[in-house]
Amino acid sequence: MKVHKVSSRSRHEHRNTTKRHMKNKWRTHGKKIRHADPSSHSPGPSTAKIENELVNRQKPKVKRLQKSYAKAAAVLSEDGHLSQAKSKAVTAPHVTANGGTELESDSEDSQDWRSYAKSVLQNGLEKEGGEGNSVSNQLEEEEVSEYHAQYDHSQNHTVLVLKQGQSLCFRGKCLLTCLSGRVEVLGFTIEQGQQPYPLFSPVSHCPLTIRGMTDCSASAKSRKESRLEARAIVRKYLLSEPPKRLLSEVNADSCVVLLQPLDTALTRFLGSFGELGQLFGLSSKELRSETAVCNAALSAVGVTALQGSCARGLVASNSYKEALSSLLSAWEGDFDRCPIILVCGSKNSGKSTFNRHLINSLLNHTASVEYLECDLGQTEFTPPGCLSLITVTEPLLGPPFTHQREPEHMVFYGQADCQADLDRYLDSLKSLWRHYSGENPVIINTMGWVKGHGFQVLVDLIRFFSVTHVVQLSYGDTPQCHTLTPDFLRSAHGWHTHPPAQSALAEDPANQLTGRGHMLLSIHSEFEGAGTAGEMRHQRSNELRDLALLGYFSQLQSAEPGPIRPLHCFTPYQVPHSAVALGVTHCNVAPNHILYTANASLVALCCLSEKVAGRGGPVLLSQTPICQCVGLGVLRGVDVARGLYFLVTPVPPASLRQVNCLLLGEITLPRILLAVQHGVETELPYITTDYSFEVAGAGKVHVYKGLTRSCFVKAKTNN
Repeated sequence: MKVHKVSSRSRHEHRNTTKRHMKNKWRTHGKKIRHADPSSHSPGPSTAKIENELVNRQKPKVKRLQKSYAKAAAVLSEDGHLSQAKSKAVTAPHVTANGGTELESDSEDSQDWRSYAKSVLQNGLEKEGGEGNSVSNQLEEEEVSEYHAQYDHSQNHTVLVLKQGQSLCFRGKCLLTCLSGRVEVLGFTIEQGQQPYPLFSPVSHCPLTIRGMTDCSASAKSRKESRLEARAIVRKYLLSEPPKRLLSEVNADSCVVLLQPLDTALTRFLGSFGELGQLFGLSSKELRSETAVCNAALSAVGVTALQGSCARGLVASNSYKEALSSLLSAWEGDFDRCPIILVCGSKNSGKSTFNRHLINSLLNHTASVEYLECDLGQTEFTPPGCLSLITVTEPLLGPPFTHQREPEHMVFYGQADCQADLDRYLDSLKSLWRHYSGENPVIINTMGWVKGHGFQVLVDLIRFFSVTHVVQLSYGDTPQCHTLTPDFLRSAHGWHTHPPAQSALAEDPANQLTGRGHMLLSIHSEFEGAGTAGEMRHQRSNELRDLALLGYFSQLQSAEPGPIRPLHCFTPYQVPHSAVALGVTHCNVAPNHILYTANASLVALCCLSEKVAGRGGPVLLSQTPICQCVGLGVLRGVDVARGLYFLVTPVPPASLRQVNCLLLGEITLPRILLAVQHGVETELPYITTDYSFEVAGAGKVHVYKGLTRSCFVKAKTNN
């Protein structure tokens, strides 16, 4: 995004002198200002002549500016094009700690003269095919990578000044506090006076972007008073005197933010594993393209700024923005009832990112948003294999593994997909939907399985939940599934539901939606890699599931800084065999082998409605129940002689008192959680080397779905 450098005087003449009052967060309805893309025209030969004439008129006070313009004009080639590499070397020969350059003047006259020179170039050459605009934009491109920031060593934080519309796309993690103005991160507006918010931008997901926003609210203060107040805030958070360059960038319209290092139990726990050491660093693609901006003030707090093609952040297509705007209008009163929004699309179409963006945007206008999780593989708030209904009150400023939390209602399914038992999957979602109050907007996240039976399940969900808005994401030129229009839904067959007769639509309350219809919002995803599975490190689906589990079990660690405790160091709970029932959700296990299966496994802590009463031995379930799940744990040991299970879990004791059922699923503990246990001098617990893979059936069975069975090969040959 281009950042227009304008003097304080021109800002005073062309912008409203009002500034907003402090008001309720949920009543803010500020509109975003769109900035036009830079002109693609190349400068003509006449530009250098006019530029030199303007430079020759300048006063002695702007001697350094004169040199800068003279050098910039000298790099014009014979064909009239500006050499980008040489221009960068001239305008940014040395980047200081606060992001400025040594060649630029600190005086107000130099800034005024620069603004005047650019305006003359723009206005004088606009009639000659836009050559002046091209030169002005090209010079401004060199300043995009300049971030005006100052690091305070004594307080270990950085003060960053952003202009309106300026963006900082970054990798890393930090704690952000808005000191003056307001900024936007993934749809959520952070204003002055609000609490600090943690930002996570790992290599596994799209980089986050902090964007300075326009303050549209009225204020009785003059621009001079607002500028002095913003500069006073900068001085307050910097014990040493701020550089003149940094203060010169602070004006009435600036956004001043405080960035602090982010040190939590989650970050310390993930950082203890060598494989995850670069999780919040640069990706291999970003390292190859050398897109990192060298800024010591940002790097000191764990933030690496990006530039070039890798600094695009979230790529939102026009259909993406229109769908988001329509959904916000529906909540603000343009729709007759509370929106029930179902988001669907095939794998890697951008559903999760859109959901986070939509939740953050809604939280600008309401205190809470309901979220129904129907995707078993890539869950947002819980470990994989769980279906849940949760009330969201805080913005989502990171990927799922950074905001694992206990939902109000959760059901453990036990697998990363629902193909094995579609009936139990749908019945579990129905049981969760009964807890929806209907007072808040609800977002329903669905699976990426949109073909065959998966599409039938999708049709059922639209009918079951009386959906008002269907957001359907697609990519490429070939549609991934049928368009879910209201007319199509009237005749579509689901897994549980079938199209009723046209005359019975209004009579059956369960089919009122089919008669009334829903609003379909189609989004065409245009981000890089849409429709393709992540191939880079930490981007594969199984790795994301492991990160979610690691994020969940990081809650075992102490919130205070200290050494990381491995799994075997926690004191387990002792649970009698007769007090809980034990079951396996995804396969059949012989009763005499079930304790071997459960040992050192991931188990769901569930609450059955009926009382469990055993007679000394373990209580086994004959079928998988649909019941409330309060969390997950690790069954770290089984004492058959004393009839005890030893359980490690982050679930609080108050919730554990209700647990009377342990369910095992296909979801397993991350390998790294068992293979890396610090402080063990002998063999690692739960890890054995006395195992032979040469025995038939001892290793993992690899399934090759792309191979054709031999019977079909023979049939084709015979034909």
